[in-house]
Amino acid sequence: MTDEIIIKEAVRLVADGVSVTFPVKGRSMIPFIIGGRESVILQQPTNLKVGHVVLAKVGPERYVVHRIIRISSNGRITLMGDGNIRGTESCKAKDVLARATHVVDSQDRRRPLDSRGQLFKARIWYFIRPMRRYLLAGMRLLKPSIYK
Repeated sequence: MTDEIIIKEAVRLVADGVSVTFPVKGRSMIPFIIGGRESVILQQPTNLKVGHVVLAKVGPERYVVHRIIRISSNGRITLMGDGNIRGTESCKAKDVLARATHVVDSQDRRRPLDSRGQLFKARIWYFIRPMRRYLLAGMRLLKPSIYK
């Protein structure tokens, strides 16, 4: 099954009110979500706020699970991966297909993504963007297994 088919089915289930556990790939959300090892629980995208992690369609065949960093008054939403040093994506509010509420690790333990503490950590992480390069490089040295 292709990724797009899996994404479309997950989005259909979320639209029907079903919570979906969705595997995440890639490194763009390190250190908060480790692709290939962790999954996110997707729910309907209600009450979106800066700091929420969402599944969004950002191009014709391109979907991302990234964090909202800005919501414009015209309804444009700007997203950025926590593991990205720079670079953002933008989409319309209607292209936000689901909100990730929890991370699920390999032992089926859940941790919330939008608790007060997690949102605080994410805000600090966003503001130290200029230092991310060095912090992520240090993580690569200390925990190389999360980058495989």
